[in-house]
Amino acid sequence: MENPSFEVKLELVDNYKFEIDFGDFGHMISDEPEPLGHGEGPNPSRLLGAAVANCLAASLMFAIRKYKGEPGKLHAKVKGDMARVDGRWRVTHLYVELVLGNRADAIDKLDRVLAQFEDFCVVTQSVRSGVEVDVTVLDEDGLILSSAE
Repeated sequence: MENPSFEVKLELVDNYKFEIDFGDFGHMISDEPEPLGHGEGPNPSRLLGAAVANCLAASLMFAIRKYKGEPGKLHAKVKGDMARVDGRWRVTHLYVELVLGNRADAIDKLDRVLAQFEDFCVVTQSVRSGVEVDVTVLDEDGLILSSAE
């Protein structure tokens, strides 16, 4: 891994719409669906689902290629369930479907690949085991209003 840390910046555009700045990788818009936002971009739950599915797909390709196999044109789909937990909406389940673009019998050591590829996925394993999140709130002058420290 070239750099084990990363930074993404968000700026409120309007209502619940944010511009997300990925630095060298460009910008995108996220927005909450109606009635909160206007649905002008994916909301954070969809971004979480996309991150998990993307990471699993990349991990599967890595594991196949580790044994000199060819995954073909892989496709992924993720479905998320949400439910109220303690009165608050939470993503409770993600169902990820990965479809190889090659036949199983054309991929050497597929049993070993399938037994280990999920362990390579940083995002999925982070979500599964929980992520410690420290939150600091500052005002526009940089005054710390709340901090986990």
